[in-house]
Amino acid sequence: MLNVNKTDLLRHHAPETFSDRFAAAGQRLLAATTDALFGRRYGDRVVVLETIAAVPAMVAASLLHLRCLRQLIDDRGWVRTFMDEAENQRAHLMAFVAIARPSWGERLLIAVSQGIFYNTYFLLYLISARTAHRLAGYLAEQAVRGYSAYLARLESGELDNSAAPENAVAYWNLAPDAQISDMILAMREDEAIHRDIHHAFADALAEGRAIPDRPGPLI
Repeated sequence: MLNVNKTDLLRHHAPETFSDRFAAAGQRLLAATTDALFGRRYGDRVVVLETIAAVPAMVAASLLHLRCLRQLIDDRGWVRTFMDEAENQRAHLMAFVAIARPSWGERLLIAVSQGIFYNTYFLLYLISARTAHRLAGYLAEQAVRGYSAYLARLESGELDNSAAPENAVAYWNLAPDAQISDMILAMREDEAIHRDIHHAFADALAEGRAIPDRPGPLI
């Protein structure tokens, strides 16, 4: 993964083109929908959102893989990068599931939301991969802001900052006495990395590079 400087956590890509504005509008629509459904019930919101957060990376990995096979070209490591992102998003989900078990109603919402978003994003990627990656970048920007707000509520005492789940401690190699706030810090950095990767890929596609170099050193 990429290293992210703490000062870059709230970096924002200002929309410059119609493609960018379309992606930003899609992100705002999704944010408004989740606000209406969950309000300040952030734990429930994240459980639902994380079930669709891994969709962009999985779609990108599968379509890029097939494209490289068809065109007999090297993927330059991007397929693995996106697969790793999808796995990382699933780790986010399982950490929150250990904190807030979804109700049957939320499970139904998850199934419906995932089906709609997957097919919509798949179609968008076929039409404009650049727009799809830009949308994923804006969704990650929103996740960084959301985790920052959640962290502030934990640190202020508004929410109970209890022990982090065991699966989160193991996945992020946290201290044995780590709290939920430590887990959120790790997740927020993950999302900042995803943001930069998708925006960089969208920028490269805008410049006409079909398979861009990966942005920065991977660790």
